[in-house]
Amino acid sequence: MNLKEQLKRDEGVVRYAYEDTLGYLTIGCGRLIDDRRSGGLSPSEIDFLLTNDISEKSAQVLEALPWARDLNEPRLAVLINMAFQMGIRGLLGFPGMLGAVKAGDYKAAAEHMLDSKWEQQTPTRAHRLADQMESGEWV
Repeated sequence: MNLKEQLKRDEGVVRYAYEDTLGYLTIGCGRLIDDRRSGGLSPSEIDFLLTNDISEKSAQVLEALPWARDLNEPRLAVLINMAFQMGIRGLLGFPGMLGAVKAGDYKAAAEHMLDSKWEQQTPTRAHRLADQMESGEWV
């Protein structure tokens, strides 16, 4: 036995947020994240989680859309960003946009992006990503 094993046994290991015995939000192995008790994640922990999430979403996008490997980095990033926000199934719910991207018609792809419920829900993000898709430059 070592300290790590002991803490896992005593605290338990939970993959999602839950309320501890005092009603505070906790994750993992007794990690307090509730801001009412100054809990939370450090910048390095946030970056670690984000890096893992980007890797996972990138793999999902490239598995579902193998042709996306040929896109330049900013355009591929748009697809990954959208999958990050709405999941791979949400991204695949844009067949007109994806068809235009595959065909290299980035203006039409941007128009499809903006003609969507997604644009109504998150207009600033949608317009920024549509501009990035159309220009092929980071926005």
